[in-house]
Amino acid sequence: MTNLTSAQIDRAVGAILGTAAGDALGASYEFGPPLADDVEVRMSGGGSFGWAPGEWTDDTSMAVPILREVAAGADLLDDATQSRIVVAWADWARRAKDVGIQTRQVLGGLGAHGGATADAARASAKVVHDRSGRSGGNGSLMRTAPVPLGYLGDGTEAELADAARAVSALTHFEDDAGDACVLWCLAIRHAIRTGEADARIGLGWLPAERRERWGALIADAEAKHPRDFTRNGWVVEALQAAWSAIHRGDGLADTLERAVRGGRDTDTVAAITGALAGAVRGASGVPFAWRRLLHGWPGLRADELTELAILAARGGAPDRIGWPSAPRVDYSGWGGTRTLVAHPHDAGVLLGGAGALDAVPEGVDAVVSLCRLGTEQVPASIEPSARHRVWLIDTADAGDNPHLDEVLLDAASAVATLRSEGRTVLLHCVQAQSRTPTVAALYAARHLDVAPDEAWRDVIDALPDAHPNAAFRAAYARLA
Repeated sequence: MTNLTSAQIDRAVGAILGTAAGDALGASYEFGPPLADDVEVRMSGGGSFGWAPGEWTDDTSMAVPILREVAAGADLLDDATQSRIVVAWADWARRAKDVGIQTRQVLGGLGAHGGATADAARASAKVVHDRSGRSGGNGSLMRTAPVPLGYLGDGTEAELADAARAVSALTHFEDDAGDACVLWCLAIRHAIRTGEADARIGLGWLPAERRERWGALIADAEAKHPRDFTRNGWVVEALQAAWSAIHRGDGLADTLERAVRGGRDTDTVAAITGALAGAVRGASGVPFAWRRLLHGWPGLRADELTELAILAARGGAPDRIGWPSAPRVDYSGWGGTRTLVAHPHDAGVLLGGAGALDAVPEGVDAVVSLCRLGTEQVPASIEPSARHRVWLIDTADAGDNPHLDEVLLDAASAVATLRSEGRTVLLHCVQAQSRTPTVAALYAARHLDVAPDEAWRDVIDALPDAHPNAAFRAAYARLA
């Protein structure tokens, strides 16, 4: 198991949620022209295949079987693992709304080579390539985000490069596809470990004779905009468009919107962009407005993707308290978990500890959680779109919450959004001591027009054990 910091785990999850968010955001605009810079980009669904708002497409659907294997601790360089992935893809393709042309041809040819195995997939991919003389579509790059999660430890770059190329080759024979996956996977790994975006970090893992070309392609991307890459169905220009969006973007949402505004193969370019941009920013950068909508094959939502991504980053093992895969995280030995009071400025918001989830008051139909929970800890009566799990650590160490201000603002905004829908919200952390009072006061100050000092004082007075840590107090002073 690789030992990762909380921020690194957040970034690992960000690679997966970033893929899904970019995919679902771009689905509405697929095959359309480039958009002007001032056009609003919305996760509204529709598009060529009638996607629901927040529904991911083939990009994320093909990533899911890879993610599941890594989350189970499987070795992606093992033929048996690759064969299970191919079986899952073949099953998905029989019912999928949309399958890329090249991928459909490869999966459709499995039977001619003995069935759904890794060997058959590679053989079918070569036949498809030989038939047209090329197989450089973007279909393997779009799904590559889970691959680096199995190779986050020290000295794993060579294995990751081999795995990236091997998983790509299951459907795409051409060198360009394999090279692009190697570059993107090494960049994602570097981003998860360091928080930095560097598309050149993997150049040394390409064959020597192809490094200069790819270095020039990356430089070209930095000089242009996503819309300048008119053939973004080709893996080379898809990577360039994605890197252009990241190079020019300011935060995860802005970066993904730039990718979509490039037009044409918008869902795939934005999914590719989201994998690396999400690995830089982390899952906590995916806005509640998007996260609550995310869903897709095979019946997963953002919470399930998060669980799988955490397990994948941890080598398939939960932590000592069973998180993220245990049905419950046991906080019974902690004091104050049963705290439950009304927000002093909004009776439709209840403030409490994790124990409040064991007996949610009648009428509560939304939950905003600020701590780790089990998979079944939020009552099933709360619909998925009304649950929000915020990545927020109760510590004054800036390294644990590198984007603290943004996370606190989004958490307060989530409460406001749910209240605007007429919902009664339970806002909680473990003991209602630090995270809950900070977000509750920020909600009152930013969304209820309560004077900042008054909001803070009244929330602190309402919660019997409230004492936010120094970093949270400073953040509130900046934001309220």
